[in-house]
Amino acid sequence: MATNGTELGFEAELFKAADKLRGNLEPSEYKHVALGLIFLKYISDAFDIQHARLEAEEFADPEDPEEYLAARVFWVPPLARWANLKANARARDLEIVDPTTGKNRKVDIGGLIDAAMEAIEKANESTLKGVLPKDYGRPQLDKTMIGDLVMLFSDIGMHSKDGQSTDLLGRAYEYFLSGFAGAEGRRGGEFFTPRSVVRTMVEMLEPYKGRVYDPCCGSGGMFVQSEKFIEDHADQKDVEKAKRQISIYGQERNHTTWKLAKMNLAVRGIDAEIAWNNEGSFTRDAFPNLKFDYSLANPPFNISDWWNESLAEDARWQHFGTPPAGNANYAWLAHIYHHLAPRGTAGVVLANGSMSSQSSGEGEIRQRMIEKDAVDCMVALPGQLFYSTQIPACLWFLARDKSANGHRDRRGEVLFIDARKLGTMVDRTRREFSAEDIAKITGAYHAWRCKPEALAANGLTPYEDVPGFCASVSHADIAKQGHVLTPGRYVGAEDIEDDGIPFAEKFAELRTTLAEQFAEGRKLEAQIEAALAGVREGG
Repeated sequence: MATNGTELGFEAELFKAADKLRGNLEPSEYKHVALGLIFLKYISDAFDIQHARLEAEEFADPEDPEEYLAARVFWVPPLARWANLKANARARDLEIVDPTTGKNRKVDIGGLIDAAMEAIEKANESTLKGVLPKDYGRPQLDKTMIGDLVMLFSDIGMHSKDGQSTDLLGRAYEYFLSGFAGAEGRRGGEFFTPRSVVRTMVEMLEPYKGRVYDPCCGSGGMFVQSEKFIEDHADQKDVEKAKRQISIYGQERNHTTWKLAKMNLAVRGIDAEIAWNNEGSFTRDAFPNLKFDYSLANPPFNISDWWNESLAEDARWQHFGTPPAGNANYAWLAHIYHHLAPRGTAGVVLANGSMSSQSSGEGEIRQRMIEKDAVDCMVALPGQLFYSTQIPACLWFLARDKSANGHRDRRGEVLFIDARKLGTMVDRTRREFSAEDIAKITGAYHAWRCKPEALAANGLTPYEDVPGFCASVSHADIAKQGHVLTPGRYVGAEDIEDDGIPFAEKFAELRTTLAEQFAEGRKLEAQIEAALAGVREGG
């Protein structure tokens, strides 16, 4: 299967082919096998591209690791280069020099891949130490399957131009993350947020430059979409320059997921500081003194065991009060708000209950958030968007400064968007937002916050409330609703379009239709009676 990426949906075709090779291996285990190989293919292809460039230069040494470091390309030792893996994909008794011990040993393809991973980590310790999977040689893994995967992935970008193969591999890695999340269901949601949800959040916040932060970053999808946003909106001549205006920071407590994030960002060429520790962002904040221009997060919903007594007097609770020990939803909001720069904005996915809960002081915290103008916009999401839960979800958009910040003064207002009717079912269990859905949501928000004189320049029309979809509501009116932030309370019912036909005419038409249906019913009833009579007589 040659995969040059010109055909639409090559990622789906590739995933389907790879999934056939999985056999009886669980998706949760197989994902590390497949994703590790895609990563290996990516850094090898990037290395080969730079190697060819250096060969063409008169005084450059294509085997000098420093030449690759200067170009921000991983150095790949000869043992780990994809051409070597492909040539030995069916190996059963290959002699190699162990990159750790320096001694000769015999390996199969699984052992060769493990040695390749070790060699790459050793050559790039500052960024990859402890990140790559190194258990391809274990007896439980079918070595024929591994060899088949190597051959399958060898086709990615085989006929593409310089640089295109690495982009295709980045796309493949992201698609495989999505595919494995779907296969794992609830567990998949722990490391992957659906792309259409992330795109909505990123398009709302528009992270052009500054620091971007995710305190529970999973596999790094928020960061990948932030980078894509820049690629889509920057001047194509200055894309790389525009990317350098963004700094990325994340934290993840699941070590396996942290590895996925590091590889995911690496195959996208994204520099990031992703911290890992067992305690997580509440108990051991990796960036306690940093402030961020943008924060994007999809924290686990309704965590009940997050509290630690060491948090009792924490500075993060100074803004709105101490969140309840039995539910972390408002702790996430407080943590994220605390880390925002003076003009920072944030988008957070939370369970719907966070918009209206009155238990354990959450209602009072929400009231203080509203009164301190921390809440900019609320979006109610449709069901079935997420792999991990059927719990209805919403988006909170927070702002440190609603007075202007390049937009109009929005103090004393909150925008409510009810997006529950948007999205399309892509399979039996899951819904996605289309590009049009995302544009509808983000367009309403951008028009609402835009200065009137800047609307035309930004391709926007003046904001208007749309019954059933969006409404701009004052704090006073929110207070009348008990500081509940559920959009359905405020947007009202959708207008029914008037078709211009007078009521009397519609009513007469309905009566005629009803009379015809009654007549048809009596006719069918008579036919059934006659048929039954025939049965009785014949009996």
